Amino acid sequence: MKKLQLFSLNMCPHCRAAIHWLEEHRIPFDYREVEEQSPEILQKIIDVNGGGDWVVPTLEYNGKWIPGEVFRPARFEKHLKELGVIN
Repeated sequence: MKKLQLFSLNMCPHCRAAIHWLEEHRIPFDYREVEEQSPEILQKIIDVNGGGDWVVPTLEYNGKWIPGEVFRPARFEKHLKELGVIN
């Protein structure tokens, strides 16, 4: 089964909070530094976030994407349920 992809920026406090939440809940994920992505992936992240620029943390799981936003634990958990990462 594919792991959750977390497109992130190492100095982003919302990304660090998301990482901490995932680790605390023992949810496997692949950390992807957004600035190190291929132009194609970077463009997909931009498109998912409305076409203006990339926003982190952006999530991808099995081809479904969730745009980046301010980290709020309850909303983050809701997004993971929408993606099918958790029940």
